[in-house]
Amino acid sequence: MATSLYIHIPFCAVKCNYCSFNSYSGLESLQERYVDALAIEMAIVAEAGHLRPLETVFLGGGTPSLLSCELLERLFNSLRSCFELRRGAEISIEINPGTVDRKKLAVMQRAGVNRLSFGVQSFNDRELRGIGRIHTAAEARAAVEMARREGFSNVSLDLMYGLPGQGPESWKNSLEEAILLELSHLSLYQLTVEEQTPLQRMITDGERAVPREELIAEMDEITSGLTGSAGLRRYEISNYSQAGSECRHNRVYWQNDSYFGCGAGAVSYIGGSRRRNENIPESYCDLVEAGESVVVETEILSRDESLRETVIMGLRMTEGVSVAAVKERFGVDLGEYYGTSLEDLIRKDLLWLTDSSLCLTARGRIFANQVMAELV
Repeated sequence: MATSLYIHIPFCAVKCNYCSFNSYSGLESLQERYVDALAIEMAIVAEAGHLRPLETVFLGGGTPSLLSCELLERLFNSLRSCFELRRGAEISIEINPGTVDRKKLAVMQRAGVNRLSFGVQSFNDRELRGIGRIHTAAEARAAVEMARREGFSNVSLDLMYGLPGQGPESWKNSLEEAILLELSHLSLYQLTVEEQTPLQRMITDGERAVPREELIAEMDEITSGLTGSAGLRRYEISNYSQAGSECRHNRVYWQNDSYFGCGAGAVSYIGGSRRRNENIPESYCDLVEAGESVVVETEILSRDESLRETVIMGLRMTEGVSVAAVKERFGVDLGEYYGTSLEDLIRKDLLWLTDSSLCLTARGRIFANQVMAELV
């Protein structure tokens, strides 16, 4: 049983050249059919009793804000008719500047959306064009400010660093602009060049170049300084918030708790079992309409696999992994389980272990991928 629901909207106006997510441009004609299929899948999930009253709902993509007012209303009506939402439930939606206006924001407010996540990525127009974003810095500022004027107080903004052609000064300028908006939450991601994306091909062909490691390190220092001065607490490797504004839905992922996913390519994790839906939106609709299962892949994790995944995900959080929670859930002591491997990482000042938690050190966060590779 789970109390968190993810809903995937796979539509984009234009697919960015760095993106490896399950998203597609040019499928406007499929949107109405897709929303209807989502309503059917949610009803099936509700009938099967997979979810208790919901504490978090997250609409991601793709670009959920690309849907029309009518389709957004239809989707949220289906959500509320299928599931009970707890009082104070966090309902988040991802928004790209240029795809939202006051009417859509009003629809979201009426539906109970109380957390907006804007995918801005940069406040430098040259960098935005370089990664294939369709909005400008001015449009991003205007969209965020409009949301604030319309009464949304819990607003998050995504920025990326390590972009092609980006230097520390440009990153500093973008981050300062974000901080000036006085938002409750910032997600600050280092660019990962994913395989088989247009950006990877551009880099391989020499058309683009990402910043050197020493410049990335300088950007990390800028991030620490500016977020700290702004009173934004780092609570996860890439996420910073004002007190009480942490993303509750994402914490479910980082704690490796159960959640359910609806939509094309959505993943569910229930009691150690992971399942993935059909990726292609049209094929997903075909399966739903035919009354067939949309699940195309199921993986049953062993106790060790689930434990190690819980540790890896939990180390992303500043508070780390709860020793007591691991003991209760898996019946193991972390120190005994990892033995000399853990002792070695502690000796190298990459991890620290107390009676209550296992955490990355400041040095460990720099080498987080290597640390996690040792523990997986």
